[in-house]
Amino acid sequence: MTLKCVGDKVHIITWNVGSATPPDDITSLLGLNVGDGNTDMYIIGLQEVNSMINKRLKDVLFTDQWSEVCMERLSPFGYVLVTSQRMQGLLLMVFAKYFHLPFLRGVQTETTRTGLGGYWGNKGGVSARMSVFGHTICFLNCHLPAHMENSEQRMEDFECILQQQQFEGQAATGVLDHDVVFWFGDLNFRIDDLDMQVVKSAIDNNKFPMLWEKDQLNMAKDSETVLEGFQEGPLKFAPTYKFDVGTNTYDTSGKKRKPAWTDRILWHLRATAPAGAALSAGKRGSISGLTSGTKVTQHCYRSHMEYTVSDHKPVSSIFTLQFPYKVDIPLVVLIVEDEWNSTADAIAKFKLAPNYSRSSWDWIGLYKVGFKHQKDYVGYVWAKQEEADFHRQEHQVTFTEEELPKGSGDFILGYYSNNMSTIVGVTEPFQVISTLPLPAVVTGHIANYCVFYLIHPIHCVFSVIQMYSFWCHHFQQQPSGLSGRLTLP
Repeated sequence: MTLKCVGDKVHIITWNVGSATPPDDITSLLGLNVGDGNTDMYIIGLQEVNSMINKRLKDVLFTDQWSEVCMERLSPFGYVLVTSQRMQGLLLMVFAKYFHLPFLRGVQTETTRTGLGGYWGNKGGVSARMSVFGHTICFLNCHLPAHMENSEQRMEDFECILQQQQFEGQAATGVLDHDVVFWFGDLNFRIDDLDMQVVKSAIDNNKFPMLWEKDQLNMAKDSETVLEGFQEGPLKFAPTYKFDVGTNTYDTSGKKRKPAWTDRILWHLRATAPAGAALSAGKRGSISGLTSGTKVTQHCYRSHMEYTVSDHKPVSSIFTLQFPYKVDIPLVVLIVEDEWNSTADAIAKFKLAPNYSRSSWDWIGLYKVGFKHQKDYVGYVWAKQEEADFHRQEHQVTFTEEELPKGSGDFILGYYSNNMSTIVGVTEPFQVISTLPLPAVVTGHIANYCVFYLIHPIHCVFSVIQMYSFWCHHFQQQPSGLSGRLTLP
C-alpha cells in the first residue's frame, strides 16, 4: 500500500460551474499532467451543476455529465468512485486508488437544505464521511448565501448545516466529531469596505495582503465560535469571482460585482481533552494544541485561471495526512493465480478476518483494471455461506464461462460486503487470457444482431436498403434493375 508513515495525499477541488457543461479537458485541474501518481484520494465538490427539471430527470436515469467526465479521466489512473452525493446543484464525489478501498469503511453521506428557509436545496451542504485507515474524516461541500450584506446569514447557515448533519454509529456522529474535516465550496464571502477600483488595483499589483484584512471569512474567524479550529492556507491567488464567462476579465456587466475569494478550502482537526479533563458544553475545540494526533500539511492552494466555462474559477489544494497509526489489515484476503488461461483456472480463494460479519448476499466481482466504480464489474459470483463453511479457514468460489470476459486483459477481484456496502478486499492485478474460440465469438455477435432486429424490425428494413445500395455502388448496377448482369469494377 502507498500509505506509509509519510502520509496519505488528498487532492481537493471546489468549483461553482455555473450550470455549464464540462470542459473538453480537465487534466490540468486534476493535476494529472504534472502529478507523480502518488495522490491517494480526489475529492471534488461542485456547485450550480445544471439542475433544471429536464436535466435532473436525465441525471436520475443516467450518470450526470460531470460525474461521467471525472470517472472517465480518473479511472485509467486507478481511481475508483467511492461515493457521491447530489442535492440539486451541489455535487460531491470521492475517488480513491482501488487498492485503498478495503480501508475506507463506514461510508455515509448527508445533505442539508438551507435555501428558502430550509425547503430548497439550491443552497446548503452535502457531505461524505468515512473511516480512512482507522481515522474518521468528513468532507463537506457547501454553497452559502450570496451578496455582500449576507455575511451573518452565511455563518448562520453554516452553523445550521453542522447541527443538522448527523451520522449513524458510535463514533463521529457530528461533522466536527471527526478526526479531520475538510470544508470547501462556494462559501460566498466577500471583500468589505474597499471599493471596486482599490480591489482591482490590489489584484493587478499582487497586493493580496491588503485584501485579506477585509475578507469577510478572515474577519469572522476572530469572532465566530463556530469557526474555532478551522485553518486555511494563505490566499496567494487572485479572487476567483466574478468573471465574464469565456474570459479572464472580471465582471463588466451592469452589476459589476466586486472581485472576491468566494471559493475556499479549509480544514479542521478534532480537539481532544487530556486525561481527566472535559470540554465545556457548547465549546468545540476550545483546548488549543490538543488534537486527535493526525497531522495535516497543505502543499499547495491555488486557482485555475485557464478554465473559463463559468463566472467562477476552480480552486484546488493538495494535502498530506499523517496518521499516528494505521488500520491496514483487510477484512477479507483474496487469493488468486497470476494468470487465468482457462475456466479451470478461474478460482478465487478468500480468508475472512475473525471480526468480519459475513452475509449470504456478499459477492466477488471481476473488474477490468481501470474500472470506474464498485458496480462496474465484468462478472461476479456469490460468496455464499454454506453450513459446512463455518469452521473453514479458507473458502473458494469458481467463475463459470458465462461470468468471464470475452477478451484478454488485466483484471482484479474485489470482495463486496452487503452489510457494509463497500469492497472490503481486493487482489493485485492478474491476467485473464481469453480461450473463447473465434466461431463462438462470431456466433455471439450474430445472435446479438438477430435479437436486436427481432425487437427493432424497422432497423432491419433500413439495413437491407443500406446493404443493397452498397452492393449496387460497388458492382456498378442501378438500384432500379434487379435482373441485369453484374459488372465488376
